[in-house]
Amino acid sequence: MDDEYKEREDTCKINAESRAGFREQLPEKADKIIESCNDTECYTHIDYELIPSQESVIEIIERCREILFPGYFSREKLDPITLKYSMGRSVAILFDMLSEQITLTIRHDCLRYHQPCSECVDRGQMVALDFLEAVPSLRKILATDVAAVYEGDPAAKSYDEIIFSYPGIFAITVYRVAHVLHKFDVPLLPRIMTEHAHSVTGIDIHPGAEIGENFVIDHGTGVVIGETTIVGNNVRIYQGVTLGALSLPMDAGERLRGKKRHPTIEDDVIIYSGATILGGDTIIGTRAVIGGNVWLTESVPPDTKVMMEAPRLIYK
Repeated sequence: MDDEYKEREDTCKINAESRAGFREQLPEKADKIIESCNDTECYTHIDYELIPSQESVIEIIERCREILFPGYFSREKLDPITLKYSMGRSVAILFDMLSEQITLTIRHDCLRYHQPCSECVDRGQMVALDFLEAVPSLRKILATDVAAVYEGDPAAKSYDEIIFSYPGIFAITVYRVAHVLHKFDVPLLPRIMTEHAHSVTGIDIHPGAEIGENFVIDHGTGVVIGETTIVGNNVRIYQGVTLGALSLPMDAGERLRGKKRHPTIEDDVIIYSGATILGGDTIIGTRAVIGGNVWLTESVPPDTKVMMEAPRLIYK
């Protein structure tokens, strides 16, 4: 027994010495990484000024949901007696968080890109107030989205189920919040918001897209809606739908930035799963139905159905 204990003790000492040898190399590795931070071809943000916090932006999304759907995502009991106090507190917290992050994004752009002073603190607070002013309108349009889901989905048992659990509603909610900030020319934050929703739901909506009311994303995984997409009212799309741009040249970043690159979907259109619609000149007319797996790079007249020819199955 003593010999076995002695053998284990010797093995542990050897392992400890081996680990120490590996760890002794860490300062050298760290020095090389620090040196690489001076490489101008790589991206760093080493500065005395703070940049926006992704964690704070995600917290802002959750605070927005508390206000947009009162009682559903509240952190404490909400009833008619506590509504005024609780909502006032939530609004104040959201204002402080949002104005701070907006200020940081504006200051970041000013300093990093040598822009003239834009009075970032005042602008951050003004935009935060303007966003809060837009909340009642946001609540109304989100109500149309929820109602449209319920009316078109027999699997939905209640509005509560839709608000709590449907990924499409989460993605649309975050998009609508981000879209308001995008219209106020807030940098960075809108994209951080929609990319968070993308990572959670698999639904990728650029905050610059223009989307009307009664919008439904059914199931949703794999949906892509590009920056210059225009979507009318009462539109329903299914999983795997892409509203994207045509193949872009290498210099597209500068040459096409701000140009219309994504399709226009008019009112009352249905687009089934796997459909791909590309191009800034492509218009899908009112009440058109686009079938599953259809690939379109040209416009479709109103009241038109576009379907793939039925594939031939082979059984062996």
